[in-house]
Amino acid sequence: MRLATVRIGGREEAAVVTAGGLVTVRLLNEAAGTGWSRDVQGLLERGELEVLDGWLAGEGKSELARLEAQAIPSVRALYAPLYRRPRKIWGIGANYRAKAEDMNVVPPDAEPICFLKPDTSLIGPGDAIELPPEEGRFTAEAELGIVIGRTCKYVSEAEAPGVIAGFAATLDMTAQHIHARNPRFLGRSKSFDTFFSFGPELITPGEIEDLGSLRVETVLNGRITHSASVADMIYSPWFIVSYFSRMMTLLPGDVIMTGTPGSTDIREGDAAECRIGGFAPLVNPVRPEAARPSVSGAIND
Repeated sequence: MRLATVRIGGREEAAVVTAGGLVTVRLLNEAAGTGWSRDVQGLLERGELEVLDGWLAGEGKSELARLEAQAIPSVRALYAPLYRRPRKIWGIGANYRAKAEDMNVVPPDAEPICFLKPDTSLIGPGDAIELPPEEGRFTAEAELGIVIGRTCKYVSEAEAPGVIAGFAATLDMTAQHIHARNPRFLGRSKSFDTFFSFGPELITPGEIEDLGSLRVETVLNGRITHSASVADMIYSPWFIVSYFSRMMTLLPGDVIMTGTPGSTDIREGDAAECRIGGFAPLVNPVRPEAARPSVSGAIND
């Protein structure tokens, strides 16, 4: 199953991606008399996603086929982030062998570099990456994202495939001039607004025949700048899930980025892109940060 979130009349709704376009879960509910959550985060947090996947593979398959005539054409869809409020957004650094060798960091027997990003950094397909007004060097990095599907802790690598909801394309942005001042500033360099892009599709594991063969590509203005397969990772996706689960409880909707084959410098007017084989591309334009009021709303005692 492939899910996306689309903007319709001011709402952000979950939709099933089909060959004929996108069928909203709301339309499925109305046609089939079902009561699935209408947003992806709800499907994850209420434990419905796996059940929905099974229903669509069985009795719901014919219903979905009938509704394709009312599907939103993919080229006309207005995509939003898959969801807005993941409890945690984790990242892994220097996880591809070639990149780690270039950076001269993280031998394969060491623990991975990791960092957290706030949900205020989250944007979706087509949203602008906004560069802060300070002078400096900014980069974008394409990464395969893991979406957690079940509450879990102390998960083994063998158990890891059973606790994930699926995978998504992501872009991780970094203020490299901040990180260059001191490696301890890694978290700060990645926490600016709009520095994490997420979507457009959540792809369940059953849709992927060979995870290791997936190719992850960082693309700038339509040109591939870095490319590697998941099999080139130092720490596999299953190791990464297990690693974080030994540190903390993982919750449905948590996102873990698995590292990038390489970063590309971005400037105003550019378009950064994550391409992963078989996934819809994730593309974001780059512009200067828009002026915003310093305080929004009132603070009540």
